[in-house]
Amino acid sequence: MQFIVENWILILAAFVSGGLLVWPMVGKGGMGGSVSTSDAVRLINQDKAVLIDVREPAEFAAGHAAGARNVPLSALDGAKGLPTNKALPLVVMCATGARSSRAAAQLRKAGYGNVHNLAGGNAAWREASLPIEKSA
Repeated sequence: MQFIVENWILILAAFVSGGLLVWPMVGKGGMGGSVSTSDAVRLINQDKAVLIDVREPAEFAAGHAAGARNVPLSALDGAKGLPTNKALPLVVMCATGARSSRAAAQLRKAGYGNVHNLAGGNAAWREASLPIEKSA
């Protein structure tokens, strides 16, 4: 007890620094939340995240992120294009981030534990000069 009394400043500093480390995860609601394009690329390259584009097929064909799977928001429930491993990280995107935010919430309810919404969607992806593919 004497140690705590004599070193209360060090203990307080340890708690504050621990809280600052945990704060980003709490702000995103645990696992997931919105991520930037650079964070999305890191998740794809390091954590083998799957990029899911929830735009309609015509929008997807006009130009999409390289390697993205098209699973339209309207067909998200029980879609075949989703990974069967629900622990696999998912990065969900749409045109601007609005539809993908709803899709991410829907995927979390379906049991996917590590879902991230790409902030800014396809527009942010293009602005970051990341690779874009077009379907025939």
